[in-house]
Amino acid sequence: MITLDSVTKNFGAFTAVDNVSFTIQKGASFALLGPNGAGKTTIVRMLLDFIKPSSGSIIIDGWKASNPESRKDIGYVAEQHIIPPYLSGFAYLSRHASLIGLTGKEAAKEVDRVIEMVVMKGQERKKSSDYSKGMKQRIGLGAALLGQPKLLILDEPVTGLDPIGIRDVRKVLENLRDKGVTVILNSHLISEVEKTCETAAIMHKGKILVKDTIHAIVKDNETLEDVFFRYIEQNNE
Repeated sequence: MITLDSVTKNFGAFTAVDNVSFTIQKGASFALLGPNGAGKTTIVRMLLDFIKPSSGSIIIDGWKASNPESRKDIGYVAEQHIIPPYLSGFAYLSRHASLIGLTGKEAAKEVDRVIEMVVMKGQERKKSSDYSKGMKQRIGLGAALLGQPKLLILDEPVTGLDPIGIRDVRKVLENLRDKGVTVILNSHLISEVEKTCETAAIMHKGKILVKDTIHAIVKDNETLEDVFFRYIEQNNE
């Protein structure tokens, strides 16, 4: 579904992403792992065409990332999700529903569906100024799920969530995976990635150090966290 071919992104003299190539199959649950500054968020922003590659190409479901058609079936959750404080979660989701062409009873039904999915039933009519950071993240995830996207891109989706909230988001992602939705997860929570995703790429200093199924990456008596730190330490030498 997604192909990056020799993608590089420079910001002046700094190379944030350095000649990266990989493919993500349709229906895969894929994680980008790496320390701060590794280039993960830069890749996400290029996938969404927020910024352009300096060189190389990105194809999403047969379309160049620069073509608006590539984004018709994408849901996106940013790490710092901002909801106007005067809007309730329901009003915010209703506005997003209208942006994707849903109106009337159809919109209300879809908003109710995602509110149930992100476990915000009973809280949706409160103003977002009364929400915790974790509740705002749940509403942000709900907005991304409107219209049942084929591709979901999440940038640190469990930031601010307590353990119960993290578990609830994990269940949502597992449900989406079972339905064949392609999921890209950018996260620092390696233990959650190991529970949620099937494949992963470890990035460092703009390069992909390894990309494979988690089953293939993690050897006997290791965890994904062990593998992560081993690769990072080897490439710091």
